[in-house]
Amino acid sequence: MRNLFRKIREYSKNDNFLHIVENLQVLVSKLLSIAMIVLILIAIADLVVFIINKLLTWNFNDASFNKNLFTAFGLFLNILIALEILENITAYLRKSVIHVELVIATSLIAVARKIIILDLKNTEGLKVIGLGVAVLSLSISYWIIRSNHHRS
Repeated sequence: MRNLFRKIREYSKNDNFLHIVENLQVLVSKLLSIAMIVLILIAIADLVVFIINKLLTWNFNDASFNKNLFTAFGLFLNILIALEILENITAYLRKSVIHVELVIATSLIAVARKIIILDLKNTEGLKVIGLGVAVLSLSISYWIIRSNHHRS
């Protein structure tokens, strides 16, 4: 029992505890990277199947071309967003720091995806204004961070 308390005291020292936490963070980041790679491969397979299916069954007189095109754009952008998230994770693994610039760029891509696939006929004006404010806010944030990086 004494050995147990001694070990607990030893591990509870700040340096030892922080070392354990850092190792756990690295492990979780690596697991997230692997999971994200699997998701990206599945998304690519889904995109390929969608494109092949639409090419084989596409009727040139069909009015649903635009709908299928925007669906394909959405699938492409999903893959780009997943790649950006993977880049965020790997950047964290390299430097143990979350890169705010990458996070904002990923957010911009996600909002842009939402705007690209948005059906304006069935969307309230307030939602469109909200997306516009989100794009403006993220763009200003990105510009501020980029200009600060160029100065330093």
